[in-house]
This record gives sequence, structure tokens and C-alpha cells, in this order.
Amino acid sequence: MRQSMGDFGKDFSFNRMSWIKPNFLWMMYRSGWGTKENQEVTLALKIRREFFDSILAAAVPSSWDRELYAREEDWGLAVSQSSVRLQWDPDHSPDGGKLERRAIQLGLRGDILKAFGTSELVEVLDLSDFVAEQRLRLSLEGAANLITPRERPYQPAEATLASALRLSK
Repeated sequence: MRQSMGDFGKDFSFNRMSWIKPNFLWMMYRSGWGTKENQEVTLALKIRREFFDSILAAAVPSSWDRELYAREEDWGLAVSQSSVRLQWDPDHSPDGGKLERRAIQLGLRGDILKAFGTSELVEVLDLSDFVAEQRLRLSLEGAANLITPRERPYQPAEATLASALRLSK
């Protein structure tokens, strides 16, 4: 596993929205276990919990939610003023099947993306070799012997944030 510290490098574009996808199996589904074109590299990005909670606090859903915004215009205004999009998708099993559990994605742009990719980035781990090993294991042995990162439901430090994100549902 290769690692580096500190930033995304000089070639990374901060002029577009980039997405955090913190769920390993969702990423394996999305990238075809690292085989899809331009998705052959899998990185684990470590940031501080306080910064992640601040990203969650700034998040606006990608689609209008009547429970959070009475009027679609109110939601549209929130979207235009926020640098963070929140989207929930189904999680996936190792073979790609949809699960009942949801996986979060967070789209970042502007100053928050710049902070994420520079000053707030603690460590970058290249998991590409690990992903290739697990892809082979999955194809030869099935999911029973698969090794995946330990994941558990995330609980923000503040209960009000967990409630706003409806993490208790």
C-alpha cells in the first residue's frame, strides 16, 4: 500500500465538483473493482473528524426534500449557496447487488473542496493493489473470503446534525 501526505497534487482541478464516496463496497460497485476506464486507481483519503462533520453540516440534498424545505425555491436557493451536495444511494454487496442500507455521497466544490484537497487532507493511501487482490479473491473464492475495510455507521459528534441528516432512519 503506497501512501503520501498532504494534498492531491498540482494536476488536480479545484474548478469542478468532486465527490467523496466513503463506502468501500459502493466504490467497488461504481469502479467495477478498479477495472472501469479512468477508475483503475482507488484512494483512501484520511481527514479529521471535525472537518468531515463540518462538511456534513454544510450539505444540501441533491434533490428537493419537502421535509427539509417547504418550497422548492427555498431548496434551490440553498443549493446555489452551498458548496456541499448530499446524495443517498443504495449500498451494494460485493457482487454489485443493491442492499437496503444506504451509502452517502458528498459533492464538494469551491473553498471546501480546496480545503479538503490541501490543508484538511491528513493522508492519502493508494489501495489499488489491495483492490486488485480482493477482485481476484472475489472471482476465485467468492465473497466469503473477501477482505474489506471495517466500516460502521457514522455518528456525527452533534446529535442535531445526525437528526438533520436523518441518520436514525
